[in-house]
Amino acid sequence: RAHTSACTELFHKKNFYLQFDPRGGIMGSRRVVSIIFDLDNTLIDTAGAGRIAIQKVSELLKSADVQERHVGAICECFLQKLLNESFDPLHGKTIDDVRIQHWCEALQEPQGADPNAALASKCYYTWKNTRLEALTMTSEVRALLEELQKNYKLVLLTNGDTQTQREKIEAVKCEGLFSVVVVGGDHPEQKPALSIFTHCFESAGVQPYDCIMVGDSLSTDIKGGINAGVRATVWINSEGTSLPRGSVIPDYTVPTVLKLNEVLAQLK
Repeated sequence: RAHTSACTELFHKKNFYLQFDPRGGIMGSRRVVSIIFDLDNTLIDTAGAGRIAIQKVSELLKSADVQERHVGAICECFLQKLLNESFDPLHGKTIDDVRIQHWCEALQEPQGADPNAALASKCYYTWKNTRLEALTMTSEVRALLEELQKNYKLVLLTNGDTQTQREKIEAVKCEGLFSVVVVGGDHPEQKPALSIFTHCFESAGVQPYDCIMVGDSLSTDIKGGINAGVRATVWINSEGTSLPRGSVIPDYTVPTVLKLNEVLAQLK
């Protein structure tokens, strides 16, 4: 093969990169330098905290004389609005305003009742505060990050509006475990967009192939990592579900982030 450039050529295989000298021959493998972590349901159990919060709101609604047969529908209606939420801070509303409105509409729709702004506000702050109080980073996950911090640049990359995600980060007191913290709401695009991954790479002073991406979402974490050209993607599949048809395929699948060292051992 003719070598017409002095540039180093990278040969990418599924689980490793081999670096080639342009004059011929393998120079050696390049180790992982940085680990990019998702936050929600990867490092902290946001879904579990959310269930606790909804139970608390259910109790509030019953104490407010809402008919018990409507309580479940009201809470489910709020969760659907949360799932389909679109929030733009440029419109002059805070995320608190938007979610109080979710509860106001949720109270109206199943019952056909008149708006009850006071109860909606109470539901929202009960849900929000209970969820934040229930959020925790387990001692095992914290210990893992503290150990990884000694050998890798750790990056936290989380989607969501700035206020909500910053409140979660503060609640679990994890910011000091990361070299870089990137919140999607601070940027024009969120995962899986290439731009926010590029921002992570630049902020950490690394190249895409220096990194692995760890997260629970196939559509944002894994797809984004693959499109950004990271060395490997690690899917946290806590439910043990099968890959959906047509899904992106992660390089590794583990049931919990606590199994990450097993992946890193294979990447050395």
